Amino acid sequence: MPIYVYWGEDDFAMEKAIAMLRDRVLDPQWISFNYTSFPPDGDNAVIQALNQAMTPSFGAGGRLVWLINTTVCQHCPENVLAELGRSLSVIPENSFLLLTSRNKPDERLKSTKLLKQFATEFREFPLIPPWKTELLVQSVNQAAQTLGVKLTAKTAELLAESVGNDTRLLYNEMEKLRLYAQGSNKPLDVDIVSKLVRNTTQNSLQLAAAIRTGDTAKALITLADLINAAEPGLRIVATLIGQFRTWLWVKIMMESGERNQQAIAQAADIGNPKRIYFLQQEIRLLSLEQLISCLPLLLELEVSLKQGASEMSALQTKVIELCQICRASSQ
Repeated sequence: MPIYVYWGEDDFAMEKAIAMLRDRVLDPQWISFNYTSFPPDGDNAVIQALNQAMTPSFGAGGRLVWLINTTVCQHCPENVLAELGRSLSVIPENSFLLLTSRNKPDERLKSTKLLKQFATEFREFPLIPPWKTELLVQSVNQAAQTLGVKLTAKTAELLAESVGNDTRLLYNEMEKLRLYAQGSNKPLDVDIVSKLVRNTTQNSLQLAAAIRTGDTAKALITLADLINAAEPGLRIVATLIGQFRTWLWVKIMMESGERNQQAIAQAADIGNPKRIYFLQQEIRLLSLEQLISCLPLLLELEVSLKQGASEMSALQTKVIELCQICRASSQ
């Protein structure tokens, strides 16, 4: 009963995993007989998919049945739940059932518990938060290893800064670097990579840095660059909230007298304790009260964008207010 449940916001990474599963399961000569996908708006899609999965494969290879963007792990009618209970344990070994969704499965639902019980793979494909720089660098190094590209530590950091958490862009840029470096065993240096890789930043972390120093002009220019690069407003706000929360936690621990970098890193949910020194330097001129005052403004901004406020106007207004809060520290 090979059952696969994939979910998450990293569409590119999920697409790669789906392609690998298809290549492993299906024989190219028998795809038209053994491969079926069901869109989310189909009537009784889950029941139809289960019935299809119960059918033995034809010819060579296995059968793959894919429920695309299914909501069965967010909402499951009783008749569908009953069918899941009857079918999951008796799906033929050579039939593969794949369920995908952008939304996290609701662990409280019986349908989710059933799928988790019988799934061969129950896997999340999350986007790395843009402020988790050590994880972004790790992702760059993994992509480089996969494609056989040699990088220096500085080059990996530059790539992480340039592409952020856009996995699709990362692999596109890495493929470009692979083609450039063919026949060479030397790691690519920063000078080469900076010329070849499209830097999508100004990024939201640079916006956070400009706000932190109270540099209103630079913050507004960075914001305009982000909007012109089609960066979604809610993603910008999510990054700012994450960064200011990290700064706030570090400041709280500093004010409490904590000096152990490991303890501060654990409290602030930072994977690499060596980053604590640099974070402390970034916020040394900011008071705890200033950082506390910033978060309500960011949360107000998030709510207003979700309620349909004009993106550029709302972002500009709050960026100016945030800079005003932080400016006193830099004067």
